[in-house]
Amino acid sequence: MARYKTIDTSPRFIALDLERQLLPGTFEHALNHLLDHEIDLSALDARYRNDVAGAAAYPPATLLKLVLFAYSQGIISSRAIERMCRDHAVFIALSGDSQPHFTTIAGFIRSLGDEIAKVFAQVLLVCDRQGLIGREMFAIDGVKLPSHASKQRSGTRADFVRQADKLEAAAKTMLARHRAEDDTPPEPDPDKKARQRIERLQRDAAELRQWLKDHPNDRRGPGGSIRKSNRTDPDSAKMATSKGVIQGYCGVAAVDAKHQIIVEAQAHGSGSEQELLIPIVDALQSQRREATLITADAGYHSEANLKALDERCVDALVADTAMRQRDERFHDRAHHTDQPDPLHDKGGKKPGKPTLYASGDFVVDAGQTHAICPAGKILHRNGQHCTIGTYAAVKFRGAQRDCVPCDLRARCLRKPDTTKVRQVAILTRKTDQPLSRTERMRRRIDSERGKVQYARRFATVEPVFGNLRYNKGLDRFTLRSQKKVDTQWKLYCLVHNIEKLANNGYGQ
Repeated sequence: MARYKTIDTSPRFIALDLERQLLPGTFEHALNHLLDHEIDLSALDARYRNDVAGAAAYPPATLLKLVLFAYSQGIISSRAIERMCRDHAVFIALSGDSQPHFTTIAGFIRSLGDEIAKVFAQVLLVCDRQGLIGREMFAIDGVKLPSHASKQRSGTRADFVRQADKLEAAAKTMLARHRAEDDTPPEPDPDKKARQRIERLQRDAAELRQWLKDHPNDRRGPGGSIRKSNRTDPDSAKMATSKGVIQGYCGVAAVDAKHQIIVEAQAHGSGSEQELLIPIVDALQSQRREATLITADAGYHSEANLKALDERCVDALVADTAMRQRDERFHDRAHHTDQPDPLHDKGGKKPGKPTLYASGDFVVDAGQTHAICPAGKILHRNGQHCTIGTYAAVKFRGAQRDCVPCDLRARCLRKPDTTKVRQVAILTRKTDQPLSRTERMRRRIDSERGKVQYARRFATVEPVFGNLRYNKGLDRFTLRSQKKVDTQWKLYCLVHNIEKLANNGYGQ
């Protein structure tokens, strides 16, 4: 029978050369060399005033190394980082076996603020010097992530006033019932629970009233519309995602096409991506050249954004919502969507909606005075000189006496229960009106050259978010307020850029 050496994995004291734990070519080696020799952290050093009195502080470079390396390993908890500084050889090497407390680590992350933007810019200079930024195309995209905020505590001021009124009314009702039963007191435990519930209702109502006092105005969007506020994190927003509605922030990144370097990163508490495009483009002014192409998906498309890009003389490709429907390369996109759970759908296959009659099913007379519907009824001319897009059109409208009792209402109207009559528009000719910016962008993106250019966007920006979300474990923001979440987003983007430096031989 074979004999093997005994493998003992019990704890022991081992003499280690800490510098040799940072192997050349690894992320931690590039990180250590970058912060020790390239990055100016004097702005962080200036925050300390303990040169004469006070306890010695941990060097900001050491704390930043620990945080960035932890984020690269999917570790985001400050307590977990403290534990790794005691147990993990690479963390011990980066910290010089100093073992900072978790409150020190958490406070350092929260207080980074504007200094992390300067570090981000310096890392970009190193990437540019290494030849990793091409400036041929920047792809802009965003990811919506939940934050450390309660979705149930969102609403407008009117919603919060109603909640406070309900809480106060419930507390008064319970208090009156409690006083009415004083003659025949209940058992001690139920009486104590009732008092605790009354106190909790009164406390919650008082917190709501205080929040309303501190925030006298509703949160407003760019167009002046009222947006829901959140009492745990006023800067966050409700956002619709493929996984449902979340309370959080949108992390936006602009990625260079050459080596997928993130050249700009911002986090905003806004559910609308359209309003985030121009701030990102303006922030890229120092990075882009005159020939740099900006690409973005349909979430950033609007006539106002296209106008702003034209005014800034920015060469851009911004897809519209119908781009994939026109592109034959996406004809089988439905096969790649998530299929419904067969165990959840107990009703079997549901019947689809009936196909509605299109404009081609209506017969227009030669003089264009009326049209005949599929039921044989007359639709009379309704208006003239109508324009739909770049086409002139004539409109026809049915009569209630014909449409209301018609047996074909379900196939003629999208909402037969609420819509009384059918209206139809027939395109007649192409107009000589100048094309809108949306139409010009649509034609450009549908051209062969436009398809090739826009296709590069997928291979540029999507792998970056895949790396951050799945390889680095970024599934939520753990801080509150836009400034702190923006700091955390930039830290993760720094991890991505430094990893690119390491993979391209930096510091070896």
